[in-house]
Amino acid sequence: MGIVGYIIIAVLIILVIYFICVYNSLVKLNNNVKEAFSTMDVYLKKRWDLIPNLVETVKGYAKHEKGTLEEVVKLRSGAYDKMSTDEKIENNAKLSAGITKIMALAESYPELKANQNFLSLSSDLSNVEADIANSRKYYNGAVKIFNNKVMMFPSNIVANILGYKEQKMYEVDSDEERKNVKVQF
Repeated sequence: MGIVGYIIIAVLIILVIYFICVYNSLVKLNNNVKEAFSTMDVYLKKRWDLIPNLVETVKGYAKHEKGTLEEVVKLRSGAYDKMSTDEKIENNAKLSAGITKIMALAESYPELKANQNFLSLSSDLSNVEADIANSRKYYNGAVKIFNNKVMMFPSNIVANILGYKEQKMYEVDSDEERKNVKVQF
């Protein structure tokens, strides 16, 4: 075996080491994305569980606003634990818009705004919304780093070989969803 053989072996060893390093990096970044989503998922689930109480409280005061309440109940009706990550992100984005509508309804009903149960739920919701906003930032940051690794050359070659795909960011889809959820009275 001549010098060419040693060069080929050295190149192959370097490629194997690079492949292993990129693989380990992708695994680590993918786990960071999963952990970031799990963190956000805890807060999304808390909000998910607050919705029925909020809707029931509002129902007593805003009986003729049935359509808005039914829309939120319909979004909330699925089994949260059985949803995929993408379904959770999509449903919660729609749910944010519905919560905004419910809070806007409260402005029309002074008795509702004074109701202790509603005030407590509103406060809890406000806290959960702040936690969700912070966890979205963390999740999107983890996804950005992962997506950069999956999409940038030459690590994208290894990512494609291993089946790693670009992850979806948590984004708001409409102008209505971009509005803040106002829960202060």
